[in-house]
Amino acid sequence: MASKDWIDIFQEKVMELNKEDDWQIEFDDSIKPNGIEPGWQQYITKAFASFECSKCKRKWPSSRVMVVFHMNLWKRQRKGVVKVRWLCQNCKKCTAAPMEKPTFSPDNLDILLEKMIQKIRLMCYHETPDEVNRPFWTDPVRSPHEPAHCEACILGICTKNAPGQAVVAKNCIKVLDELLRLSLDELSLTEG
Repeated sequence: MASKDWIDIFQEKVMELNKEDDWQIEFDDSIKPNGIEPGWQQYITKAFASFECSKCKRKWPSSRVMVVFHMNLWKRQRKGVVKVRWLCQNCKKCTAAPMEKPTFSPDNLDILLEKMIQKIRLMCYHETPDEVNRPFWTDPVRSPHEPAHCEACILGICTKNAPGQAVVAKNCIKVLDELLRLSLDELSLTEG
C-alpha cells in the first residue's frame, strides 16, 4: 500500500484516541531497531505482507515482516510523531537482489495501525488499553523463512530466529559477496 494509505488509516485511528494532540506519521528508513532516541518509545511487531522482486517480478508472501515504530509525544506542544520503518526482504532466486519493501493489504494495515495506536495509549498516555486480538489475514506461505534474505534477521530482530541465527545470516551474505567478487575477478582475468 502507498504511503498515502498509511497516512489516511493512521489519521482515522488517531481520531479514535479522542485526544486533542496532533499526531503525524513519518516513514524513516534510518531508524534503528533498539536504537531509540531519548524521550522516544519503541514498538516492534511482525505482520503479514507480500513482496515483489523488482528484477524478476517474482512475488512471495511472508508472515514474518517486521515493522519498527518509534513514537514521541511532546505534551506542551500537543504534538505526537510516529516514525515507521518496515524491514525488507530480497528475492532468493536472483543474484544480488535488492531488498524489497513489503506491501500490506488494507485489512492488515488497519490491524497493524490499530495495534500501534494501542501502544500509543500505553506508552504515551499511560492508559491500559484493551488488547487488539484481530489476527492478520494471511495467504499460504509455501516455503520456509530464509534468514539470509530477511533484513530483520540480518539486524537480529526477526522473531523467527534465535539470537545466533542473525550472525549466520550476516556470514552467509559475506560469503556470497566474496564469491561474487572472486567471480568478477576471474572474469576480468579471462577477458584481459
